[in-house]
Amino acid sequence: MSQADMVIPSDENFRATRVAAPLRQSVVENLRNAIALGRFRSGERLIERDLCELIGVSRTLVREALRQLESEGLITVRPNKGPVVATLSTEQTRNIYLVRRLLEGLAAELFTLNASAEERKDLKKAFQRLEGTSESDGTRARLLAKTDFYECLILGAHNDVLGEILTLLNTRVTLVRSTSMQYKDRWQTSIRELQSLLQAIDDNDADAARIAAEEHVSNAAKAALSILSEES
Repeated sequence: MSQADMVIPSDENFRATRVAAPLRQSVVENLRNAIALGRFRSGERLIERDLCELIGVSRTLVREALRQLESEGLITVRPNKGPVVATLSTEQTRNIYLVRRLLEGLAAELFTLNASAEERKDLKKAFQRLEGTSESDGTRARLLAKTDFYECLILGAHNDVLGEILTLLNTRVTLVRSTSMQYKDRWQTSIRELQSLLQAIDDNDADAARIAAEEHVSNAAKAALSILSEES
């Protein structure tokens, strides 16, 4: 499925909120979601005036958000053109997923060893929210629910360095994650994979948790690379 076939949410979905989070962070998250969901595509120029109108904030906040996204690798600034959405080659995508597989496996292993009872409950709740989404909810709902799941997993691993690196890496994956989720039957398969991960955690089997997490990322990589190959 090409990006042209993706259902892009209404622009109202990207309006910044002034209550749920600090405004600057809300702007960053809304721009990040807009890129993840195909509102802005790889190589597309980002015009500050249009972004201000889309999100409903000042140009100063938009510029700060763009600098943040540049540091995360989601946008690049080109001479005489300004900020554009970054483009990942097939090789870059493959390398990102390779590193993500190893780090996410480690996060799952550490979560099994270190997470408190409350953190385990939070992960299960995040999974239930994720499982409760469906194709009718749209890609945006599923992306947000999956982001919440990973945040719980990283928090429970109790390794700040791993958390910082994996969070940054998952941000780069934003450029291709929605693509992998468009792969036929990928969503249902992803849910089953995460169920296996949770079962391993429940069994306190750190090795099995690591293997389940690595398999999940490997399969997501196959889906994303397959679609990227078709599009190219």
